[in-house]
Amino acid sequence: MATKILVVEDESAVREMIHFVLEQSGYDVLCAESVEEAKSALADAPPDLILMDWMLPGISGVEYTRELKQDSVTRDIPVIMLTARGEEDDKVRGLECGAEDYVTKPFSPKELVARIKVILRRVAPHATEEAVQAGEMRLDPVSYRVTMSDQPIELGPTEFKLLHFFMTHREKVYSRSRLLDKVWGTNVYIEERTVDVHIRRLRQALEPFEMDGLIQTVRGAGYRFSEQVSAR
Repeated sequence: MATKILVVEDESAVREMIHFVLEQSGYDVLCAESVEEAKSALADAPPDLILMDWMLPGISGVEYTRELKQDSVTRDIPVIMLTARGEEDDKVRGLECGAEDYVTKPFSPKELVARIKVILRRVAPHATEEAVQAGEMRLDPVSYRVTMSDQPIELGPTEFKLLHFFMTHREKVYSRSRLLDKVWGTNVYIEERTVDVHIRRLRQALEPFEMDGLIQTVRGAGYRFSEQVSAR
């Protein structure tokens, strides 16, 4: 699945240019002219990254980014601020509101794509197309394959997404509700116990390869992916 980027930019020429550049780079691009449109886009399908213009009608991009970073549902979505303001104080203000990076207009399309790749690798590794590995187990999000010493591990689509998320967020405990938001999406309404069903299926698929112990239950908190405890 292509990485989804939301572009919040009120200037049509800039918005269209960014849309074209990102689509050519293989990203799934959503566009919004205002904070109101951005909120609707976020409610439908949370993106993997947001490009946020500083000067927007009504609420500024800085104010809206601050709001996003204070919301438990959207706080982990990386934001890159786009602005014509190039002074050091402005850059500091942009970063202090919670943005992960700051790009000054006019900018090179190549530089923008490079900045996006760096941020995704650092903040949202699950949104990149890079293969990840744990011991001899390798997950390739491009070919949609999981292998153990070159032997295929058969997973359903939800179990694949769960494993990919876990492998790119190691040693962190996630509650069922957080996993629902991160893996299923915030616009999907299912019971939290559904997570347990898919965790069980994932462990069953990994058990023949003695890798099921990597998915650990943290009593009263949720689940964690860790290589510190040997697989059962």
